[in-house]
Amino acid sequence: MKMKFSLIICTYMRPNPLLKLLQSVKEQTLYPDEILIVDGSSNQETKVMLEQNRFHYLNYFLVSEEDRGLTRQRNYGMARVAKEMDIVCFLDDDTVLAPDYFEQLLKTFEIHPEALGVGGYISNETPWQKVTENEVIKIDEFSYDGYKRKDGSRFVLRKKLGLDSDCPPGFSTLFSHGRSVGFLPPSGKTYEVEQVMGGASSFKKSVFDTFQFSTYFEGYGLYEDADFSLRVAKAGKLYLNTAAKLSHYHNSSGRPNQYQYGKMVVRNGYYVWRVKNPNPSFKAKFKWHAITLLLMAIRFTNTFNTNKRKEAFTETLGRKIGWLSLFFNEPK
Repeated sequence: MKMKFSLIICTYMRPNPLLKLLQSVKEQTLYPDEILIVDGSSNQETKVMLEQNRFHYLNYFLVSEEDRGLTRQRNYGMARVAKEMDIVCFLDDDTVLAPDYFEQLLKTFEIHPEALGVGGYISNETPWQKVTENEVIKIDEFSYDGYKRKDGSRFVLRKKLGLDSDCPPGFSTLFSHGRSVGFLPPSGKTYEVEQVMGGASSFKKSVFDTFQFSTYFEGYGLYEDADFSLRVAKAGKLYLNTAAKLSHYHNSSGRPNQYQYGKMVVRNGYYVWRVKNPNPSFKAKFKWHAITLLLMAIRFTNTFNTNKRKEAFTETLGRKIGWLSLFFNEPK
């Protein structure tokens, strides 16, 4: 029997990127049985755009201030999903789908009936190469499952200092700061993970009988997806299908300023770390703080070696204030 699936798109002040996404949804080999647009915008531009461009089975909700913010909007949408749906998909409003995206996601649930959630694969951000036989991987490269990619300076430095992740991509270490699913190669395979990206995710509807997105993550909601998927992964299995492809076009509108973003990186990162490891060892604590301070120092150097000096400095300041605040105002 065909699984019925709902698509929830939470949006904020991005009518043009949203239209591009919906046009790619329209071209899908499997079309959603319902689409819920949950709009937190403070103007009518998204509503007007949707009135001018009609899409089948689309329901639009303009939420009030009390329901604004990514996690609140997701919970708002979940409360309005039709009862007969089997799967609920979430997409960021600045993504564009490959034509068989939903078909690949649902196929994964069929092949892995035990799956509670399946993530899609962002294919436009990182170039990968196949590893040749007997090839030696350099320190500035990362390899996995027969593929390699360039490693960022922060990971190269972490390797040299013995602070690199000791888990496969998509799994969080006991000291957090792991490698995201973005470090899985474009192999076309499906990998088991414990974290999926919220903007390219899908879950069985039954998951939401037990779990909701945490309202700890206000507004922009940085790392809310890590928090949610880590909690779900404790109850069952999550997968990422690298054949379910989409592109992400990081639209800057609707994002917090760099100072607030810096604070979020540290405080929200700390919160997510404790979701995975509520009673960390001294070694895990040391590594978490050491990596946090290392990343802060690297970001500070961008004040001198990039064109966006002000953004780098203010983000570094936000990270520093966020880190210091942990000692007298720990996230709960």
